[in-house]
Amino acid sequence: METSSTPLHDIARFLQRLQWAAVAALVFWLLWVLAPVLTPFVLAALLGWLGDPLVDRLQRAGRSRNVAVMLVFSVMSLALLVILLLLVPAIENQIATLVRSFPSYREWFMATALPWVEARTGLELIGWLDLNSLTELLRSNWERAGGFASSVLGYMSRSGFAVITWVANIVLLPVLAFFFLRDWDLFVARAASLVPRKYLGTVRRLAQESSDMLGGFLRGQFLVMLILGVMYAVGLWLVGLDLGILIGIIAGLLTFIPYIGPASGIIMGVIAALVQYGDWKHVAGVLAVFGVGQVIESYWLTPKLVGDRIGLHPVAVIFAVLAGGQLFGFLGMLLALPVAAVANVLLGFAQERYTNSKLYAGEAGSIVFEQGRDEPQPERPRE
Repeated sequence: METSSTPLHDIARFLQRLQWAAVAALVFWLLWVLAPVLTPFVLAALLGWLGDPLVDRLQRAGRSRNVAVMLVFSVMSLALLVILLLLVPAIENQIATLVRSFPSYREWFMATALPWVEARTGLELIGWLDLNSLTELLRSNWERAGGFASSVLGYMSRSGFAVITWVANIVLLPVLAFFFLRDWDLFVARAASLVPRKYLGTVRRLAQESSDMLGGFLRGQFLVMLILGVMYAVGLWLVGLDLGILIGIIAGLLTFIPYIGPASGIIMGVIAALVQYGDWKHVAGVLAVFGVGQVIESYWLTPKLVGDRIGLHPVAVIFAVLAGGQLFGFLGMLLALPVAAVANVLLGFAQERYTNSKLYAGEAGSIVFEQGRDEPQPERPRE
């Protein structure tokens, strides 16, 4: 009887795994299709998840859930409002300065940067990138240009609806964040009720590990981004860069991407210093600002506020962010680190199960591991 039931059992397990694979593929497809709609929901869920521990702490202090939610939501909204009131005028002035300085950047690019590259590579780039040559190329291909203009107009008409959707998402975000913050424990309880009782303990442990790891990382990383953004903006402003505040804010926001964030800030700062002043003294000032910022981040901010909570290699973080952005746009970038952190916890659990399995360790007592040795040694015969 056992031999006849074994193939049926294997077929049932295969069909069950096939069903789960189909469900995963359907979820992936829905995320890809509904990415623009899901973005405010995911961002609101992240805000609710980040604020839930503070709400629970206020509840333990004796306040009701509704009062605790209102206090936390008010503090979060006030902090966001203050940040917007401080940043929006500064960013607006910086963008206006960038628009006014664009001819200077174009002149530096055509008269300084390209000749320097041509002298060292032997490539003729100025002729290809000259504005007159581009104009003649456009006139010689006026039919294609007309098609391109039609495409641009079509994109602009579509982007008008995109702007309306973007504004609607901004208005919808605080409403969704409030409901996620108020009902977060209810959502968690309902999700836990769907888990088979056999696996509830394991799922609860893995979910708690993922939440603790990712929550600590995101809160700490947000503080690091905020502190470094202010430091870079103030430092570049003291150096004398007209676009110092804008470059500092961008460099601070990109800090969560290892190596790419600081490198982007350094490149933008060096180019701005060369265009505005054309000397190496201000370039050295830019390098000093980012050098001091990186030292403070590496030896104080990141170890103190972030630590190694997410447990991911910088290469894995870069890949997760870029892959998420490529697949799902801004929604993918929001989900990149949470998904990577959960995957890291699941991989650790799989490794734990593997190292405790017979496939890895073999039968108990069949081999003996000597202390300080990695390879299994055969048992010594008894004398």
